[in-house]
Amino acid sequence: MLIHKEGRHVLIKWLITFILLNIILFVFCQVKILNHTIFALTAILYATMVNFYKKPKRIYTGQLLGWVNAPADGKIVTIEKVFEKDFLQQECIQISIFMSLFNAHSNWVPVTGKIIHLSHDMGRFHAAYLPKSSKDNERTNIIFETPDGYRILTRQIAGAVAKRIVTYVKEGESYNIADPLGFIKLGSRVDVFLPTDSEILVTMKQEVRANKTFLARLPQKNPKIK
Repeated sequence: MLIHKEGRHVLIKWLITFILLNIILFVFCQVKILNHTIFALTAILYATMVNFYKKPKRIYTGQLLGWVNAPADGKIVTIEKVFEKDFLQQECIQISIFMSLFNAHSNWVPVTGKIIHLSHDMGRFHAAYLPKSSKDNERTNIIFETPDGYRILTRQIAGAVAKRIVTYVKEGESYNIADPLGFIKLGSRVDVFLPTDSEILVTMKQEVRANKTFLARLPQKNPKIK
């Protein structure tokens, strides 16, 4: 299993901490049941952290145009028509993916296109599965413009525990579907805003996997770019 670069130093630090803690307890504490309990708890916690920072080895081999890739592993918690007033200023279909502590938290580019906007907004840390987290929480906003002229807004959103959003892509650069997008540390969420006439391919509460699950197919007819 591969470990994501964002987690290597963290995992080494906590491994050393847990090893020292257990050595101290076993040497100085005579209560065996306490020693065994602490050992079990630290082992479970560390295994959860390793799972969180794992890097799924998935190579995307599908088509580059016309499809919307799931940008993260997790559960679909929102599929609804909304008016996106901050950037796109039009009606869109919003699809939101909630990543629990048990999901790998790597993020991937959802569509092939050029990044025409990238910004970071400070905010609160509501639970990421709540609808208000999309507007209130700390987030990174990324707008891709596809070769057909569609503009797709993708948001990396921090959750109640997540305190750091990492974004690898840069404004003005072009990327292909399934290129590395970034990483969100601990429980979090990714929103994607699509044209209203897109063909939605997922359902509520569906578990999706990045680079394996398509969220939608974009309209075939070229839009009029204003």
